[in-house]
Amino acid sequence: MKFNTKTIHGGQEHDPAYGSVMPPIYQTSTYAQSTPGGHKGYEYSRTHNPTRNALENAFASIENGNYGLAFGSGLAAIDAVIKLLQPGDEVISTNDLYGGSYRLFTKIYEDFGIKFHFIGMENASKIEDYINDNTKLIWVETPTNPMMNIIDIKTTAEIAKRRQVILAVDNTFATPYLQQPLDLGADIVMHSATKYIGGHSDLVMGALVVKDKDLADRLYFIQNASGAVCGPQDSFLALRGIKTLHVRMQRHCENGRAVAEYLANHPKIEKVYWPGFENHPNHDIAKSQMRDFGGMVSFVTKGNNYDEAIKIVENLKIFTLAESLGGVESLAGHPASMTHASIPKVEREKTGVVDSLIRLSVGIEDEADLIADLKQAIG
Repeated sequence: MKFNTKTIHGGQEHDPAYGSVMPPIYQTSTYAQSTPGGHKGYEYSRTHNPTRNALENAFASIENGNYGLAFGSGLAAIDAVIKLLQPGDEVISTNDLYGGSYRLFTKIYEDFGIKFHFIGMENASKIEDYINDNTKLIWVETPTNPMMNIIDIKTTAEIAKRRQVILAVDNTFATPYLQQPLDLGADIVMHSATKYIGGHSDLVMGALVVKDKDLADRLYFIQNASGAVCGPQDSFLALRGIKTLHVRMQRHCENGRAVAEYLANHPKIEKVYWPGFENHPNHDIAKSQMRDFGGMVSFVTKGNNYDEAIKIVENLKIFTLAESLGGVESLAGHPASMTHASIPKVEREKTGVVDSLIRLSVGIEDEADLIADLKQAIG
C-alpha cells in the first residue's frame, strides 16, 4: 500500500458494530465485564480505548512500524522514552534542539542522574566519538528546530547499532510524508502530533512508533503505568488529520519553497535556513532521506536587530504570531523569546538562535498572499 493510501486506510477497519467508516469516539472511561476479567478486550481507557487504538494503528502504518503509541503531548511521548533509562545512563542529543525537549532533559532528568551531551550532529560520523559504555540513547531531530540542520539518519543508525545504543528520531518537522526514520534504521520515531499530523491547530498529542516488540512492550508498560495518554476526542481529531496529511504536506512544501526563495532574494534578509537550498550544508543528505523539504523556514534580518525582528512578526497579517507549527494556517514565531526561551542565551546563540531569528511555519494558503504579507511586514 502506497503512502497516500495508507493515510486513509492504513491500519484501519470499519467499526464492527454498525460499519462506521470513521472510528467512533468511544467517550468512556470503563467497560462492562461479564465476569471478573471477562471483557471484550477493553477494561479501562487509560490502558486501552478503541478510538485511541485505531489512531495508534494509523501511526504505525504511516511510519512503516509495527507498534504505535499515542500520548497526551509530544513531551509526554519523549518522557516515556527517557523512562527507558536508569540513573547513570547517558544520552547524546543534538545541540540544536526544541526548547521543550532541552528543558525536559536538563531540568527534570538530569536531577535523576541521567547525563546529556548536546553536540553538533551535522557530521554524523563524529557522533561515535561521544559514545561510551554508559551511552544508552541517541536523540536526533532532523530537520532541527529552528535552524533546519539535517542529520544523516542512516549513518547515525549504523553507529547506534554497532554500539548497541537506541536511536530515537523526532520526526515532527518532516512527518512520515517526507521521511520514515524506521526504514533508515532508527529504533523509535517520535512526533508531536499536535503539529503536522493533527494539522489543524486543534489538539495536543504525542506519538511513538517502533518495530521491535520488546521495545514496544516496554513503552506500552510506561504509557499505561505513567498514564500520560490522550483522550478519545483528540484521537478522533488526529485520525481525521492523518487522512489529509499527504495533500496538506504537498502544499506546505510548495509554499515553503516559494517563501524561502522570496526571502533569500530580499535585500533586508541576511540568511535563510531551509534544507531545499543547494548551498545548505547537508542538502545532499536531505535529498537522500527526504521526499521534499517541508514548510518550515527560518531567517535572520541584516544587522541581527532584535527590535526589527519583533516589528516584523507583529506586523504580519496572514501569518499569525503564535507558538506551535504544522497547522493549515501560517504561523510566525520568535524562537529566542518563545519556543526556545528555556535555553540559556549563551547556549542557544552558539547554535544560531540569535535574537533576530524568525521561524515560519508556512501554511497552505495561497502562495501570493503569503509573499505579499511578508513583503509588507519586512518593508
